[in-house]
Amino acid sequence: MEKYDIIIAGGGAAGFFTAINAAENDPQLRVLILERGKEVLTKVKVSGGGRCNVTHAEFIPAELVKRYPRGEKELRGPFHKFMTGDTIAWFEERGVELKIEEDGRMFPVTDNSQTIIDCFKKECKRLNIEVLKGHSLKNFKKEGEFWKVRTSKEDFECGKLMLATGSNTKVWNLLERMGHSIVPAVPSLFTFNIQDPRIKGLAGISTEAEVNVEGEHLESSGPLLITHWGMSGPAILKLSAWGARELNKLDYKFRISVNWLPGRSATALLEELKKLKFSLSKQQVAKRSQFDLPRRLWQSIVSASAISTEAKWADLNKNQLKKLSEELTEAVFKVNGKSTFKEEFVTAGGIDLKEVDFKTFESKIHKDLFFAGEILNIDAITGGFNFQNAWTGAFLAAKAMS
Repeated sequence: MEKYDIIIAGGGAAGFFTAINAAENDPQLRVLILERGKEVLTKVKVSGGGRCNVTHAEFIPAELVKRYPRGEKELRGPFHKFMTGDTIAWFEERGVELKIEEDGRMFPVTDNSQTIIDCFKKECKRLNIEVLKGHSLKNFKKEGEFWKVRTSKEDFECGKLMLATGSNTKVWNLLERMGHSIVPAVPSLFTFNIQDPRIKGLAGISTEAEVNVEGEHLESSGPLLITHWGMSGPAILKLSAWGARELNKLDYKFRISVNWLPGRSATALLEELKKLKFSLSKQQVAKRSQFDLPRRLWQSIVSASAISTEAKWADLNKNQLKKLSEELTEAVFKVNGKSTFKEEFVTAGGIDLKEVDFKTFESKIHKDLFFAGEILNIDAITGGFNFQNAWTGAFLAAKAMS
């Protein structure tokens, strides 16, 4: 039976980052990464459309934690020890330069996730970290001072064990048998399926909007993107992350109210529309978009307000003006199902955070058992935040393990 100082189950972002930092802290350590798939770092490869959204340019811990629907309280301490600035420095020291995009997301300057993968593989080679693929974790148990680890191919032994297996239900089940509590997994980042004549043919249009879920205390604002199957964009993705559990209970069938003019109410808008009726009396309503709305969206809203394409502003009656103000500020849409957002398959759920020591990311139930990444009940909105959680947890666990 092969013996190691540290075994890491899971050859993803958190697993590699733990291994490299542990071996760097103490080059004498014998470190092994076990990956169940044929390839390592597969999620890193596809993240950010193949560019790898490494982190987000937010440098204040109290602000950064606000991007985590689950984990906000627990990550505050860890982010004071290792966060965005440290991540940037870590990669730069290893020859990988990052750049900031307009929306704050950070990518390697090469715009290629392979740069991150190559960096990790090179570091593993330099630090003599062993990587075994096709090893699915079957069981692990503590015997005396050591962990006995069984995979689909072999048995191993180690002093410290790290689980970075993501949302792998088999591993969660094993942990449950060992006394850990698991919060059931539900999807966290998804787009809304909506079939509605008002948005038919408008795919690709993006505009600022306020959205809230009827009957739930769930609201968000930001760019809303109309797609072929419904709605997406930051405004919708934020709702899906914060409402992951509530929307799952509703079986993804609910109603949303969309305000296409954030900050305006139907009543206040009605007064503005009455003024337009006089100032633009001779113009056709549908012809020129108002309030900086995309032209095709404006035309669709006008038509949904029972206003003909030929109608001039002067022709509008009280009911049409009222309907237009409502369609612009409180349009109700029926959501029927969800779609996965790109390759960012993120789940809410995992090891109950009360059972983890966030100074070291060690289990409070089993000594010398550590966790990092998505195996924990921590998840974030899109934009590099899930990776930052992985780097921070992995870094602090590596420090504790070495």
